Amino acid sequence: MADHNDFGKLAEDLAVEFLQKKGHKILVRNFRFQKTEIDIVTELRDIIVVTEVKARSYDTLIEPQEAVTKKKIKSIISCADFFMTENEIEKEVRFDIVTVVPDHSGQLQITHIEDAFQIIDVQ
Repeated sequence: MADHNDFGKLAEDLAVEFLQKKGHKILVRNFRFQKTEIDIVTELRDIIVVTEVKARSYDTLIEPQEAVTKKKIKSIISCADFFMTENEIEKEVRFDIVTVVPDHSGQLQITHIEDAFQIIDVQ
């Protein structure tokens, strides 16, 4: 497995731990529909939270969350809709982004952006 894939898996594992500490119940990881994958689906109180994990192992000019384009958002929403329908879940859905990036000392920092985008943002 390539190093970037290893780092991506590590970032997802860290995001799962982080979300669990915040009270999220993990429902599924790496849910796929067509060509789209949702990184993490959790339940928090009575809300389904769809989380996209973005990680960078190095400094870049753009923030990791900026890599979540309108096209990617549309795909995530479509995948989430399929997940909800397939699992017969009728609850409110929230879309979050978790970023994992190293700070200047090399320690990984996690940022949780709640309600990062809404369905209305891409229509």
